[in-house]
Amino acid sequence: MSKEKMSMPMSGAGITRYFDDYKSKISIKPGHVVFLAIVVMAAVILLNIFGASIFG
Repeated sequence: MSKEKMSMPMSGAGITRYFDDYKSKISIKPGHVVFLAIVVMAAVILLNIFGASIFG
């Protein structure tokens, strides 16, 4: 028996990639996300200003 201790190689300091070649079927452009966020913010602001008079 060998007295040398065998060690396993380090694999990226704990960073493991499981799905490197995975491609989602749904893709959303960043510009669309920004536009949707602005629309939602505008809706919330308008509801805060005019919501009480509209919904009672």
